Amino acid sequence: MKIVATTDLTAVHALRRAVFIEEQGVSEAEEWDDLDAQAIHLLALEGDTPLGTARLFVAGPEGKIGRVCVDRAARGTGLGKALIREGCTRLAAQGCARVTLGAQVQAMPFYESLGFRVCGPVYDDAGIPHREMEKALLSGS
Repeated sequence: MKIVATTDLTAVHALRRAVFIEEQGVSEAEEWDDLDAQAIHLLALEGDTPLGTARLFVAGPEGKIGRVCVDRAARGTGLGKALIREGCTRLAAQGCARVTLGAQVQAMPFYESLGFRVCGPVYDDAGIPHREMEKALLSGS
């Protein structure tokens, strides 16, 4: 398994379509935005097969991780944790001291197991309850 940064969004968009639009019922209008062009996209591959993705943003000392998804066949393998760890490492390398993300409420224990803590109230995102979470980053996190 390897995780790479990519500018070819074909596989990234296919994974997001399968997970967010087809599985979770997020509308196309809510999934596709103009932020992809500004993001660093991570793609997890097993050989040539794309299995997971996440997008990263750097805003000065703060990083943001979003659009994290793992193909149904790869869930429970540790791939999601590997994506988040890689995202944190890359954001720390960019000088970020803190990372935030909007976690689906049902996924909060997953993020807590990676050192994130809740920092905001429940809000609706595409019909799915979310909460903001944050984590302090150290160099090499």
